[in-house]
Amino acid sequence: MANIKQKLFQKRRLRVRNKLKKLANGRPRLSVHRSNKNISVQLIDDVRGVTVASASTLEKDLGVVGVNNKDAAAKIGAAIAERAKAAGVEECYFDRGGFIFHGKVKALAEAAREGGLKF
Repeated sequence: MANIKQKLFQKRRLRVRNKLKKLANGRPRLSVHRSNKNISVQLIDDVRGVTVASASTLEKDLGVVGVNNKDAAAKIGAAIAERAKAAGVEECYFDRGGFIFHGKVKALAEAAREGGLKF
């Protein structure tokens, strides 16, 4: 059963990423990863193959170490928006991976949008 769920997750993740890469036009990718205990996000420039900015609940200065709820996701979204602006990125595309755009992922995306990122 778990193996089937993993395969479905991988199919969903690749389907989302491949659709978004067609529309990328050189914009960086805002990639989200959510686990049972943490949530992390990276702003990745696929053309150069580098991570421009990142934020995670594992960072002590954000004050949400080991917390995985909507409030923590919103703080991570605001932090990545701030770091993206500092790196000179205003537009990106949102790669939710295989995760459904609901709950924590949605809270992160809305906070990033409110912080000034456009996607």
